[in-house]
Amino acid sequence: MPPVLYFFALCNLVIGSGAFVLGGILVPISESLNVSLAAAGQVMTAYAISTAVLAPLLVVLTARWSRKRAVQLALALFAAGCLVCALSGNLAVLMLGRVLMGAGAMFTAAASALAVSMVAPALRGRALSITFLGMSISYAVGLPVGAWLGFEYGWRVPVWLSAGASLAALVAASWLVPANIAAPGGSFAGLGAAARQGAVLRTWLRTLLYFMAIFSVFSYIGPALQALNPMSSMQLSLTLAVFGLAGVAGTLSGGWANDRFGSLRTMRVQMTVLTLMMAVLPLTRGHLAATLAALVVWGIAGFGMMAPQQSRLASLAPAQAPLLLSLNGSMLYVGTALGAVISGSVLGHIHLSQLGWVGVPFALLALLTLAFEPAQVRPAVAPAALP
Repeated sequence: MPPVLYFFALCNLVIGSGAFVLGGILVPISESLNVSLAAAGQVMTAYAISTAVLAPLLVVLTARWSRKRAVQLALALFAAGCLVCALSGNLAVLMLGRVLMGAGAMFTAAASALAVSMVAPALRGRALSITFLGMSISYAVGLPVGAWLGFEYGWRVPVWLSAGASLAALVAASWLVPANIAAPGGSFAGLGAAARQGAVLRTWLRTLLYFMAIFSVFSYIGPALQALNPMSSMQLSLTLAVFGLAGVAGTLSGGWANDRFGSLRTMRVQMTVLTLMMAVLPLTRGHLAATLAALVVWGIAGFGMMAPQQSRLASLAPAQAPLLLSLNGSMLYVGTALGAVISGSVLGHIHLSQLGWVGVPFALLALLTLAFEPAQVRPAVAPAALP
């Protein structure tokens, strides 16, 4: 595998940690800024909407840039957003910082497109699993460590650490990302033909639905876990770490299964398991071991979906892969935002421990989309360039 993929994984570790650590420390954030828990939870929504709207736009605007410059811009925006968040004194400024961070998350789409362009088609699953490995490790390391620091020393401490790590990644990119990577930038050319494919639209819809399902719970993961089993900040951090380690295993196994069994079979199994775990999780209330078991299986199935989803999408229209993957990222973050909004809207009517059931209908709809997928799909052919 190209060595730069491991640097991309490290950058995704930084981005994932910074993006999602706030979900575990919403209580201290709400207390510090004197806002409700539901209002604090919308920092996840701000990040998600920004990523959904701004990341694809930036992919297109930087289409003629070298891939190295595009990566540097993404990391610079993310670092700036972290700094604004760390310095914020009210919810509005914190939201502004999250918008900047969301714009910088264009890195993930850019890195995905680079990964699939740098290896043979038969190795795409493994290349993507390496690239996304950092994102899953962020749940195993960044999120639990950040949650513990946030409870023990104040919520700004993990945000400052994210800012420092982002700046370090930006500096490292100057040395580690080759200046002459041969990979396509984002372009609208041929996008219409690609997007008219039913398989492309179903992939985007599936991403939207299953992230709505996941983040109807995960946007409030800290309070939700406390509602299932009251625990200390250290116990909460360890629980999140267990979930993150399961995610690492899922990311790696998902890439392997994609290359071994194909994306469709892999996703059907994983989506079925994920739906079952969301239904089971509320039933584990008061039983920490059962909660951990459900989270482990959830983590393996949920993270395991990423590589086959991305690999299938890239194979549908290789020439438009950067923009298709970025728009898939938009669906991911629109789903994240909607999940946060939906769960926030029902918090006054259900117990936090029951959030898993809120996500089940969306998970079932995501599973239903797989029933319409043909075993083989024909890639769209981009129109020839005009002389």
